[in-house]
Amino acid sequence: MENKKIKFIDLFAGLGGIRLGFENVFKNLGYETECVMTSEIKPYAVKTLKHNFAHNFLAGDIFEIENEFIPDFDFLLGGFPCQPFSASGKRQGFLDTRGTLFFEIERILRDKKPYGFILENVEGLVKHDLETKNHEIGRTLSTILNTLENDLKYKVSWKVFDSLEFGLPQSRKRIFIVGTKNEKVNLDGNEPIFNTLKSILQKGLSPLKSDFVDKLLSHFKIEDLYGKSIKDKRGGDNNIHSWDIGIKGEVSVEQCRLLNKLFKERRRKQWAEEIGIEWMDGMTLTLEQINTFIKKTKAELKKMLDDLVEKGYLKFEYPKKLVKEPTENGIKTYREYDLTKPKGYNIVTGKLSFEINKILDPNSIAPTLVATDVSRLAVPDGEGLRRLTIREGLRLFGYPEWYEIPVKEDDAFDLLGNTVAVPVVEFVVSKVAETTDVFLSRKIRPLDLEYIHSKQHPVH
Repeated sequence: MENKKIKFIDLFAGLGGIRLGFENVFKNLGYETECVMTSEIKPYAVKTLKHNFAHNFLAGDIFEIENEFIPDFDFLLGGFPCQPFSASGKRQGFLDTRGTLFFEIERILRDKKPYGFILENVEGLVKHDLETKNHEIGRTLSTILNTLENDLKYKVSWKVFDSLEFGLPQSRKRIFIVGTKNEKVNLDGNEPIFNTLKSILQKGLSPLKSDFVDKLLSHFKIEDLYGKSIKDKRGGDNNIHSWDIGIKGEVSVEQCRLLNKLFKERRRKQWAEEIGIEWMDGMTLTLEQINTFIKKTKAELKKMLDDLVEKGYLKFEYPKKLVKEPTENGIKTYREYDLTKPKGYNIVTGKLSFEINKILDPNSIAPTLVATDVSRLAVPDGEGLRRLTIREGLRLFGYPEWYEIPVKEDDAFDLLGNTVAVPVVEFVVSKVAETTDVFLSRKIRPLDLEYIHSKQHPVH
């Protein structure tokens, strides 16, 4: 860190969000930053990184990069994947990290001895591989912290942050693990800022045109769709079912009420006892059972039900019994039709591929963006609905307007689904920078920091 220049490496870089936040903070403090190595394996991520950043050394798989080829640096940045550690190699009572991607971080830190690191992971890392439900953290995180603190001698802090508290209209919880050779970093102190989705939405874009969208808009006003999900596996006032918009064919008001009532009733445990099967979430009910809560003549009720079967909203089938089979690895359980029981009616809830499964509410927040679901999110725009754009996706993570993802949409959202919230990174880095800045201003060089030059550093 000579002449206020900080060198760093960026591992598992993705869109480079950790790098972006790191550079923003240190540059604002008057430091020059230099990324001396970036590691990323996805071709479309590499293309995006090349488009947005300058690179001295853009490497591929970190497993193939030997320590001797890594330039000296001051900070290691890495949003590494969460993996279980092997129980085969016990070390001081902890699990062994060998064979995991965290081990690559460990061996680089051990060899290069940088001043510090900033690591990011999913919130699930906190309780990953939990030994007992009473433990606050799982064995995976315990192993990581033990390695960083006891083996590598860093002063380590960690905390889970929610992007929702940093002015981004998306709840995305991530753990940050930071450490320096000098002082433990205090990660407290963020003052929450909240925004709604409309703060990042574009306006006046082309709406979706399809039979599905036409049906949706013919049954509901655009404002009534805000925040609604479209799934036949879910109930509640915030959910729209396929029969509510006549996807498989229009249904009467009475049939709609029947379906909504059946949807709830088939979950009640009394029916399992009456049928003589073990309870399951969504059971087949006979005409007689349905007649107890739908007051029609049996002939009228059967006509309504059979029409719904013909249209595909219901199926007429045997109930399913629970089967338990002993295997070499324990007991295998599954459901199969019980042909000894009378047939009944059940909601068709299979894997439905609706064009849209949720309409976002501009006055609320977006759900946590997941690459596999984002293509089925819809955004109200004027009197129509459209897809979330890549620019809006970038804004949901706090990326600047100059940042671009020059790849096809599916790949872009895959990268967004795995990226970091830049304002969260900036807060974390600012807390690390406080410690670094103080360290440099004191002109103190710990004996094991041979890579920091002995020249005097200016007081800040």
